Amino acid sequence: MTDFLHQRRNLSQGDTVILDCDTQCNFMLLDDNNFYHYRNGRGFEYFGGSFEYFPASITVPRTTYWNVVVDLGGYSGTIRHSIRHISN
Repeated sequence: MTDFLHQRRNLSQGDTVILDCDTQCNFMLLDDNNFYHYRNGRGFEYFGGSFEYFPASITVPRTTYWNVVVDLGGYSGTIRHSIRHISN
């Protein structure tokens, strides 16, 4: 059990990342620097937000490696989810 799920992916500008999930969560895209700050409890910037209804999607703002994070808001637990992306 963990309080967040993480995948690192090489994504291109205009791609769409899609999350299907069985519970409300924070769904975010963070570049490597901001993911480092997130992991260390510092201020960070991200794309995405809190979602209650799924599927949820985020459009990739620029081409780079992105950290796709599903954050359970400080709670730990087991969730059913799938993450996929559609190339532009």
